[in-house]
Amino acid sequence: MLSRIGERMKLKIWLPKSDRQRVLAVWKPETDSLLTTLPLNYDTITLRTIEKYDVLWIKGRSIVRAFEVEHTTSIYSGILRMADLMALQPNLDIKAHIVAPAERREKVLQEISRPVFALLEKGPLKESCTFISYEAVTELYLEKRLEYMNDKVLDEYQERAE
Repeated sequence: MLSRIGERMKLKIWLPKSDRQRVLAVWKPETDSLLTTLPLNYDTITLRTIEKYDVLWIKGRSIVRAFEVEHTTSIYSGILRMADLMALQPNLDIKAHIVAPAERREKVLQEISRPVFALLEKGPLKESCTFISYEAVTELYLEKRLEYMNDKVLDEYQERAE
């Protein structure tokens, strides 16, 4: 759903090579929105970290949104990836999200608030990484006017879901 939402919003989509075939089994891009290489200029370590994100929305040469979907994995792995990127690139200004079932919200917020994530150069991770429920993603996915909206609409759906 995140890939389709981004595509409908005229953004480019990045999926990690390890998940690409599984996602493409249920999402068939209607445009050339799926990227095969990242159009980003970062050092090798940063690029390797970015390439592992579950879904990226990209506009031009910039990451608009980064998503870690925590369905079967531990919440901690996605949060660590977010923290790694913020530590590697403290000046990077992207919106990062952990997407999970609503019942995992408190666990995500608890983990994001851990002291180790409060000491990043950019500031506490909880200020740049938020929780989005599956329900909020589904609601946005069903939005009929999505093609005419920008990525900020996700913030509104997220706030309503909280």
